Amino acid sequence: MSDKHMSTQFDAELSGISNRVLEMGGVVESQVAQALHALTHFSGETAEQVLKTEERVNQMEVEIDRELSAIIARRQPTARDLRLLIAVSKSIANLERAGDEAARIARVVQRLISVGVSTRMPVSDIGFAGELAIALLRKSLDAFARLDTARALEVLKQDDQIDQEFEGLLRKLITFMMEDPRTISASIDLVFVAKAVERVGDHAKNVAEAIIYVVKGTDVRHASMADVENVVR
Repeated sequence: MSDKHMSTQFDAELSGISNRVLEMGGVVESQVAQALHALTHFSGETAEQVLKTEERVNQMEVEIDRELSAIIARRQPTARDLRLLIAVSKSIANLERAGDEAARIARVVQRLISVGVSTRMPVSDIGFAGELAIALLRKSLDAFARLDTARALEVLKQDDQIDQEFEGLLRKLITFMMEDPRTISASIDLVFVAKAVERVGDHAKNVAEAIIYVVKGTDVRHASMADVENVVR
């Protein structure tokens, strides 16, 4: 087999596994959106669907990880190809964890439905934060598809907005608990939901950092925003 043919075949394998990551990302994005729909509409049926999707996400992670290991063993990649495969591994782990957060939200929804919750609770605020997290996840997947470091940088910058939303929600829920002790249990549940939304944003950020690592060869985890901007330039 010629070197050119082997190179073409390897490129096809890299493209194939990258497409599997994007497929998994699409499923997780939909799962998070369903979890937020279940919350804002108090839909037990939708919450149950989210939990069923969790099994599919877990299976996809296992399958991609197995394929990834086979490619590394067979091809022994170096340089950027190796970085891409490492990024695939990190990305599917973060996508699986984002799916876990969606499942966590769904379980809280089921509990809130079973005990009843006041319509005064700031569920719509959490829904808004959730939309930001979904948009961030979508943008990180788009950056992965294009290996676009500029778009990945946008994800890193916008993650702060979700953190700010979480802090605002936390203050609002504390106020609810102080004003009406009967809301304490539901408020604590919603704190966990808000934290799950924030973590979805964190996982999108982690995918974006992996993209910058692939393209630039620099690990930007824990780096300041100014340093990341210098790397991307």
